[in-house]
Amino acid sequence: MSADAFDEIVSTLDPALIVVTAAAGSERGGCLVGFHTQSGIEPHRYCVWLSKANHTYRIALRATHLGIHFLTEQDMRLAELFGTCTGDEIDKFAELTVLDGPGNVPLLGACPHRFAARITAILDERADHVCIATEPVSATHDGAFRSLRLSQAAHLDPGHHSQERNSPPTERARP
Repeated sequence: MSADAFDEIVSTLDPALIVVTAAAGSERGGCLVGFHTQSGIEPHRYCVWLSKANHTYRIALRATHLGIHFLTEQDMRLAELFGTCTGDEIDKFAELTVLDGPGNVPLLGACPHRFAARITAILDERADHVCIATEPVSATHDGAFRSLRLSQAAHLDPGHHSQERNSPPTERARP
């Protein structure tokens, strides 16, 4: 297979950006995510892929729920906060309105298009991202919106690069 051809094909995609949040004990984290999709209609299922380099990934392994927040074109500030800063160094939630969701997951008050989801499975294919499958348990929606797209945030420099990933296989702590 030609890696160049694959890269050319996927570079034409322009996914919506989301912020994924998680909490375990007193720790909470959140990161900007471009790899995500609905994965089931009945029952509802949604998958997100988290980078092993992210602080949020390490928290998600111990969490029971995730917050999945859909960004609008007006949410570049949130994209920058959750995409360029690392929870290893700062509290991304310090200046934000945060609501407690199911499983103590932090929900961003500034993102009215969101859902909380129970983690149902984790798939680690030993790549730089891990798939977390979820079952939505609560949702809010505030009417039609235009999603913030990857192309609109391409100028952001990530807080961690994929080369920083943890190399051991994923081991999920059971709650």
